Amino acid sequence: MSNLDMSEAVRMLAEHHGISVDALLQVLVEALATAYKKRPNAADEVIVGINPENLDMTFTAYDVDEDGNWVNERDDTPSKNELGRIAAATFKQVMSQRIREVERDRKFEEYANREGDLVSGIIQQSDGRYALLDLGKVEALLPQAEQVPYERPESGARLKAYIVEVRKTAKGPQIVVSRTHPGLIKRLFELEVPEIADGIVEIKSCAREPGHRTKIAVASNDHNVDPVGACVGARGGRVRMVVNELRGEKIDIVSYSEDLHDFVAKALSPAKVTEVRISEDGTQADVIVPDFQLSLAIGKEGQNARLAARLTGVRIDIKSETQAANEAAGIVAPTSGDTGYAAGEWRKNDETGELQFHAADGSVVSEQEWAGGSTSENSTEA
Repeated sequence: MSNLDMSEAVRMLAEHHGISVDALLQVLVEALATAYKKRPNAADEVIVGINPENLDMTFTAYDVDEDGNWVNERDDTPSKNELGRIAAATFKQVMSQRIREVERDRKFEEYANREGDLVSGIIQQSDGRYALLDLGKVEALLPQAEQVPYERPESGARLKAYIVEVRKTAKGPQIVVSRTHPGLIKRLFELEVPEIADGIVEIKSCAREPGHRTKIAVASNDHNVDPVGACVGARGGRVRMVVNELRGEKIDIVSYSEDLHDFVAKALSPAKVTEVRISEDGTQADVIVPDFQLSLAIGKEGQNARLAARLTGVRIDIKSETQAANEAAGIVAPTSGDTGYAAGEWRKNDETGELQFHAADGSVVSEQEWAGGSTSENSTEA
């Protein structure tokens, strides 16, 4: 193999594998040193030099003494004929393996610092344990634990995922991605909302129950930009793109506030809040809502309250206005074992403003009647 032929081969290999010529020449140097040591009477160590301009090669040989020092430096460059045979054999036997190693290292380096990034790929295969996502030059692993419940990856479908880990293995980089990580929400909004990508709008916190509902709190670094409006977009176009990517997952976008009272009230959206009371240590929020808003504030199976608590970082206890008023008045709703009344609830009479107990059996007891009955009973016990 002539130097011209080798030079062309190196160039073509580098171009084909997406590797720089310098990197490939370094691979060639290492491969030639390995091939040299298989020669009869080869020196203990050798340094191979390659001129990148014309690919002229030199082999500087060394012996190794008892102390491990390299001694007796000498030129041991093979003849052109032998060098040609060595080069040809090296390309066939060693280069392909080393090129694969370089490719693996390059791919790992490409993704090693991309944890937390968004990637898009096509599902290659899927089973009960994981799905493989084709990212182009590499494949990503989507474990079952990182898949959204009820979201069944289908082969050939394209989806976006969040890189949670990049591992270096003997077979190359193993990229682990997620569809459940809250970071996926942030990256999807960065993709759809230029104000977030530019740092004008920030996502301050995110709480998610994958496949069901997400709440995000956003703030603006420019008083002229409405953070919620920027994320929603004209006629809801921006948030709709994120919802579509998440296969219909509901998203609540609220305005972040440094005032914890205000933040908790907004976090419980779409419910309307009457009052928020924060504990002295700032870890508990007692929230009062209109009676007709209680179920909305709590949400189905407690979901709205649960997500609001995660979003704000405080424990949230929600009561209706009637429940709060009863507690303030020291009134406890009767049960069938207390006075003979059936179980029920206290409600405010819209016309008189009086609290009345509406029992499950349909009877209605006024606050005065209930208080009178309680006083008489307590007096008797005393």
